[in-house]
Amino acid sequence: MPGNTVRDALEAAVDAFEAAGCDTARLDAEVLLAAATGWDRARLTAEPDARLPVGASREFGEMVRRRGRREPVAYILGRKGFRRLEVLVDHRVLIPRPETELLVEQALQLAEDGDPGLRVLDVGTGSGAIALAIADELDDARVSAIDTSFDAVRVAQANSERLGLTDRVEVVLRGPSSLKGAGPDGRPFDLLVANLPYVSEEDWEDLAPEIREYEPREALVAGPIGLEAIEALTEELLGLAPRPPVVALEIGADQADEVSRLVKAADYPEVEVHSDLAGHDRVVVGR
Repeated sequence: MPGNTVRDALEAAVDAFEAAGCDTARLDAEVLLAAATGWDRARLTAEPDARLPVGASREFGEMVRRRGRREPVAYILGRKGFRRLEVLVDHRVLIPRPETELLVEQALQLAEDGDPGLRVLDVGTGSGAIALAIADELDDARVSAIDTSFDAVRVAQANSERLGLTDRVEVVLRGPSSLKGAGPDGRPFDLLVANLPYVSEEDWEDLAPEIREYEPREALVAGPIGLEAIEALTEELLGLAPRPPVVALEIGADQADEVSRLVKAADYPEVEVHSDLAGHDRVVVGR
């Protein structure tokens, strides 16, 4: 059990996390202790001998037990930062990743290059992080966020309401077969963004316990080769003539060539590949 001072609590938690195989033991301990105490991490560093508030030690102890079982910190806290937002997350939805912010950047670039009032379709919205971040950063954007998971739609709707974006973000339970529909105001979509499942069944077995044991498998695994969901989407794109939207797809690190081929086959002659901050190919854009 964590001790009664900041130093004792952190040291005990770090030891437990390292023994469990957590890669970011110190960071995880500080983030969880900050949540349990209501103090920021700067205070934890500045006051190592401070005694924990009443009840904080017990709450932190439960957090440590959960993290020691490799449950992701975001699920323990029930929230995750994404761009300028903090979105609610739980086991019904994938935890937003920093590399997914590239899809938002593509929307910002398109808005900068084109007409105001961007109309965006977010396919497989999950928590709604991408759709909500786009609406948050582009005041005149209108976004339709769709997902085939009823549970995911409920989470995305809760996030939209909590962030006050329901007037510009429509969250709907439906699949990519409805891509032929227009945007929320009847205009065609200017941009389609999608972070669809792209993990193969074989690669799933090699993922970290935080992912494999806690995150929804259906949001990650596309099928035997990992490209099935993206392939199905690009087939749907063929039906969006004469004015197809710009498309931005998140991909696995080794999928750029194959996804680029699929996008070109969907009648997108201009294809770009963008890398994330780690240098991995992460987003394919078709124009």
